[in-house]
Amino acid sequence: MKKGVAPGAVRIIAGEWRSRKLPVADVPGLRPTTDRVRETLFNWLQLSIVQARCLDLFAGTGALGFEAVSRGATNVVMIEQNKKAYTILQQSIEILKTEKIKVIQANALNWLEKADQSFDIIFLDPPFDQNLVPETLEKLMRSTCVKSGSVIYIEEKIETTERSLPETLEIIKQGKAGQLRYSLVKVR
Repeated sequence: MKKGVAPGAVRIIAGEWRSRKLPVADVPGLRPTTDRVRETLFNWLQLSIVQARCLDLFAGTGALGFEAVSRGATNVVMIEQNKKAYTILQQSIEILKTEKIKVIQANALNWLEKADQSFDIIFLDPPFDQNLVPETLEKLMRSTCVKSGSVIYIEEKIETTERSLPETLEIIKQGKAGQLRYSLVKVR
């Protein structure tokens, strides 16, 4: 976490809520995307984030979703299974007094099977220890959530075996930071 940010808090980097600190649930394995990686990601997305409809699967701290709305996204749907994390996300929405963010307490994989809307940008940052990226991508590509032109951000442990992506996905940007590998892919 960056200097000046209290433990159990995440700082919004830029936009409408710049420098706002939001609480983070004390849940094992919960880790916010670092400031450095978020800054890189949103630099990549700067031309497409304004007016975007976003989905934050495995929302956790909500850092990606809150940053997206702060930088101009029209709305964000956050999916979070853990009750404690869900409650803290709800509190953060109340603190920010926004109606642009909706948080749903659900298992992300089950929710994808019933989803009935599409998104411009999807944040996929599941718990590292469960290797959920392959199964989530598979369900995501069969869901109504993606359309031609949708962009998916994928974050995972660097030790995870690099996989070939479905033919309908094209890597447009990628990077590494510490033990983390992250990619931005586009749906053809």
